[in-house]
Amino acid sequence: MNKEDLQAKWNQVSGEAKRQWGKLTDDDVQFVNGSREKLIGKLKERYGYSDEEAAEEVDTWINKIKL
Repeated sequence: MNKEDLQAKWNQVSGEAKRQWGKLTDDDVQFVNGSREKLIGKLKERYGYSDEEAAEEVDTWINKIKL
């Protein structure tokens, strides 16, 4: 899955995102709406990750999602 797929399939995978990162709220998930950059920003906000840490987390997660 690439980041374009993430946007297209966000409704299907948003629950998995909440399970992966339990500190994300429903409002966070709705705000992200499939945007890799917005997800990175929310992870930085909720978990205190650096830019690199958040991007790595998101990219790893995107690569392991199986639909």
